[in-house]
Amino acid sequence: MASDEREVVRPSWTGPRLTAGAVARRLGVAVTTLRTWDQRYGLGPSEHEAGRHRRYSTEDVRRLEMMRRLTFQGVSPADAARTALAANPGELSEPAPRATARPAGRRVMPVGLAQSAARGLARAAGSMDGDAIAEEIRSCLRTYGTVLTWTEVLVPVLNALGQRWQAGHSVVEIEHLLSWHISTELRMIVPGPSGPRRARAADEPVPALAPPRTLLASVEEEQHTLPLEALAAALREARRGTRILGARVPTDAMVEAVRRTGPAVVVLWSQIPDRADPTVFTKLMALGRPVRLIAAGPGWLGPARRRLPAGVALPTSLVEAVECVLAALGGPVSSRDAGHRASR
Repeated sequence: MASDEREVVRPSWTGPRLTAGAVARRLGVAVTTLRTWDQRYGLGPSEHEAGRHRRYSTEDVRRLEMMRRLTFQGVSPADAARTALAANPGELSEPAPRATARPAGRRVMPVGLAQSAARGLARAAGSMDGDAIAEEIRSCLRTYGTVLTWTEVLVPVLNALGQRWQAGHSVVEIEHLLSWHISTELRMIVPGPSGPRRARAADEPVPALAPPRTLLASVEEEQHTLPLEALAAALREARRGTRILGARVPTDAMVEAVRRTGPAVVVLWSQIPDRADPTVFTKLMALGRPVRLIAAGPGWLGPARRRLPAGVALPTSLVEAVECVLAALGGPVSSRDAGHRASR
């Protein structure tokens, strides 16, 4: 009888038990993210042997993969965790349909609507109609917030322009105009009085935010800043202030900025692998300050990834970057705070 009882609670999938580090590498997330998911949502190792570290079963990993996939699609971490925990083992082997991941009553951006919004924005950009570009972006941000708008509308359009440029089309002027309007609208985003995000009128005072404890910058010679501006907007939705140093920040200047401002979190963006130099993190660690260091952007996923110092987080999406920053700053990371849920 005792043997039968033990069999009931044993994970239904066999396979090797993995350490947190191995699972983090497999999912492309930080170990601290796994710990956060375990502590806040109960999505952690299902077995523990006395005297040994907890290890993840195959089923545990599949639930985490579902959690990771759903949050990347814009589902709030709490809702994604509930879906992953409630899933039967057979449902974990294949990606769950998008519609099943959205609890009733939540407004999210359906695939068709996202594609329609992206097409509308692309048409406005192709016509170089600044007013139409601004209105398309503003409408999406007001309704769906920064995370969904960035992930499902803005990035696809920017990627499409990049592909056209690589194919030899003249789109640089379009990309510059679109980027300027994206930057402008992202900087106008603030949380509304009761929480939902919205675009701020030009003459409207900015609601009070928590003191800026997060420092955002692009690494030396890196000119891309839009992803950092999207992260800053998502954090403003969560009432967290930031400081942005912008593009091409020299390593010595970055070290001095951390000395002068004493941030709790530092996010360094790299778009191009050739510009991702982990030396900057080594120098920041040498300061001996309790700073959460985050390497953001595809540049860090190249050869530089193997040279990143231990403890540097490596988020692979805006959703994950927001989660990582909020976890480091402390306090609850709700779907509203993280900017994952759509407004009314």
